[in-house]
Amino acid sequence: MLTVGEGSPGRLARLAEIRDIRMSLKYVGGKQEVLTLSPVNIVEITGESWLMKTLVLGATGATGRLVAADLLARGGEVRAIVRSADRLPQDLLDHPNLTVIEGSVLDLPEKELRDALEGCKAVISCLGHNLTLKGMFGSPRRLVADSVSRICSAIQTESSAGITKVILMNSTGCKDTDAKETPSVFDRIVVGLIRLLVPPHADNEAAARFLRSSVGKQDHRVKWVIVRPDGLINEPGVSDYCTVPSPTRSPIFNSGKSSRVNVARFMDELASSEEVWAEWVGRSPVLYNRD
Repeated sequence: MLTVGEGSPGRLARLAEIRDIRMSLKYVGGKQEVLTLSPVNIVEITGESWLMKTLVLGATGATGRLVAADLLARGGEVRAIVRSADRLPQDLLDHPNLTVIEGSVLDLPEKELRDALEGCKAVISCLGHNLTLKGMFGSPRRLVADSVSRICSAIQTESSAGITKVILMNSTGCKDTDAKETPSVFDRIVVGLIRLLVPPHADNEAAARFLRSSVGKQDHRVKWVIVRPDGLINEPGVSDYCTVPSPTRSPIFNSGKSSRVNVARFMDELASSEEVWAEWVGRSPVLYNRD
C-alpha cells in the first residue's frame, strides 16, 4: 500500500494505465488519499517518475526493437546493449528513457556489464544470428548461450541484487525437456539435421538448456521464462494471440504464425505483470497468433 498526497493519485493513475497496473483508490479523512496497487516487482518511484528498468539484448533486431519500443511506450526505462547504435530507429534513439550501450555482452568489461544491470528488474534477450553465411557459420557460434550465461553470472555475483527476471526469446524447434515433449519421429529427424547443419539452432538449444539445467528453478537471484514463438511474421500492430505450455502443431511440417509485435508484447507483459509472470515462471510457453 502506498500513501500519497492530494493530487498525486491522478498522475500515478495515468502512469499505471500505461503500465496496465490494476489499482483502487480510497479516501481517508478529508485530503489524505491511499493508492493500493497490485504486486509488481518493477515499481520505482522517484518524485513523479514511475519507471521500470529493463535491459534489452538484441534491440536492433526485428523483434528486439519492438520490445524496446513497447517498454518505452508503457513509461518504462530501457537500457539496450547493441553492437551498433546506428541500427536503431531514430525515434528510439531520440527517446529520453533509452540508454544505449554499444558493444557485445560477450566483450563488455565486468564493471560496464554490472553498471548496465544495476537497478534492472528484468533482462529480455532477443539475441540471434544474422541470416548470412558469416552470421550463421562465423564467430561467435554460441552468441545467445554465452550471452545468457554471462548475464546470469553477473546477476548471481552481484551482492546487492534482488531477483531478476531473465526472459529469453527462443523457438518452437527447441524442445522443452522439462515438459517431456514428444515430437514426432519426422520432426526429430529434421530438427536433428538442423542441429548439425545450422549452428544458430544448436546455440538456441544451448541457451535454453543453460537456463533449465544450470540455473534451474531454485536459484535465488535469477528467475526465467523461455518464450517460444512459431513461424515469425511481421504485422503492424498487436493482435489476438494465445500462449500454451507446449506446441500444439508441428513446428516443421505445420507451423503456426507468431507476429513479432505479439511476441514483443508478451515478453514485456512477463517483465511488467506479476500475474503473467507467476503463470509462466520456470516454463517455456509457446505463442501463436489466433486464427
